[in-house]
Amino acid sequence: MKYNFDEIVDRQNTNSLNTDGFRGYIFHAGPEKVFPYKDEEFVRMWVADMEFATPQPIIDGIKARLDRRIFGYTMMFKDDYYNSFATWCKTMYDWGFPKEELTFSAGVIPALYQLVELLVAKDEKIIIHTPAYGYFQHTAEYNNVEYVKAPLLKDNNDFRIDFEELEKIAADPKVKLLIWCNPHNPSGRVWSEEELQRVAAIVEKNDLWIISDEIHCDLLRTGLKHIPMGKVMPDYKKLITCMSASKTFNMAGLMFSNIIIRDKKLRKNFNNRDKNIGFLNPLSIAAHQAAYDHCGEWLDQLKTYLDDNFAFVDNFLKEKLPDSVFKIPEATYLAWVDMGKCLPGVENMADFFANKAGVLLEGGDDLFVGNAKGFIRLNLAMPRSVIDTGLNRMYEAIKEYKEL
Repeated sequence: MKYNFDEIVDRQNTNSLNTDGFRGYIFHAGPEKVFPYKDEEFVRMWVADMEFATPQPIIDGIKARLDRRIFGYTMMFKDDYYNSFATWCKTMYDWGFPKEELTFSAGVIPALYQLVELLVAKDEKIIIHTPAYGYFQHTAEYNNVEYVKAPLLKDNNDFRIDFEELEKIAADPKVKLLIWCNPHNPSGRVWSEEELQRVAAIVEKNDLWIISDEIHCDLLRTGLKHIPMGKVMPDYKKLITCMSASKTFNMAGLMFSNIIIRDKKLRKNFNNRDKNIGFLNPLSIAAHQAAYDHCGEWLDQLKTYLDDNFAFVDNFLKEKLPDSVFKIPEATYLAWVDMGKCLPGVENMADFFANKAGVLLEGGDDLFVGNAKGFIRLNLAMPRSVIDTGLNRMYEAIKEYKEL
């Protein structure tokens, strides 16, 4: 079946964060904040959900569950879901895990909040590689623990791990946890097996807990393969792996993630943290199982379309905005672009592009932690015609700014 990724889906008035919540999320403001553009006139290239329709097999799976007509308290009593997810992991990554290690959360971020509370005392520390997704920092702040930045080395937007610095930070006896992002957000790096092994060696040497956020693991450029940290560290008990079909198949609103916990005591504490933690949304289960069972072909076509979107953006920037610094990422549908030389003196990139171009995007300093000044993050999971409109608006705004 040929899927249509050029279709423009109307999302207005759906209580979507993407369309209806951008003022609070990006600008920390309410309806009083006005722009030269109407809300429906914005090109929305910001939050990490797609402008593509969720695959039809997932919708059909939800409909089939709806037809059962009762939505009572729901838990995982049968092996069907585990079998689907385990088959996906075996097919995609040649990796597996025992059924008893699989737990669930409303999302990777809620799981991080809970896990940090369980694993790190108030006078202890966690490590995050920067630039880092802002919620890694928020997780530490919420739990009143210190986070230590381990800056990635950067050469022309090519990011790599500073292993010497990581060794020094991990050796601090107060450091108890590494929050690891694989693939990395926002750079889009897919870590090589050698890099993963070196990180694993540092973690094991210092007896650290490691939470591996792998939510972008299926959104790789065509031909690349994801290596789960669990495959690199097959026997290390202090590893937690976080995965979900939500990012890959555009159903983040269903609030469902797989949290794979090896340590039996931690798993018990995680499940007992809330008396209702074991209850799940029956529609979320149906949707995720349908994704793993029936949506491989859709994903293959999505990856090809995203590859072409990235090539389109790369060519546009090289031709019209050569002062920008960009490298096509190995994973995610998010472009991490250094616009510092294009807009010298502009401190708030998100505000500039919203007001001057009618484009909603995330500035590096707004959402990310460390090494992010001058950067913007662009969501490219949308019809190419929309990207074309957005980029041309941005180009005209930059051109006008430089002419002032």
